[in-house]
Amino acid sequence: MGLTCNIDARGKAVRLRLGIVSFVIGVVLLFAWAFPTGTPLAWVTTIGVLASAAFSIFEARAGWCVVRAMGFQTRI
Repeated sequence: MGLTCNIDARGKAVRLRLGIVSFVIGVVLLFAWAFPTGTPLAWVTTIGVLASAAFSIFEARAGWCVVRAMGFQTRI
């Protein structure tokens, strides 16, 4: 199964903004929570936020949405 484009320019823009905001939140978590405390929960949460941000940016760049690829209709 290839990654065929299934979102328009508006959907790409929304996913890119979501990815950038998530990335900023992940960096803030990294320096404000994960590095100072060093707890496993802090690291797992921070890495999860950063990974989801990277995936959202990938979706925007590729023009492909995993939710739409599974057959669900989204508003954007």
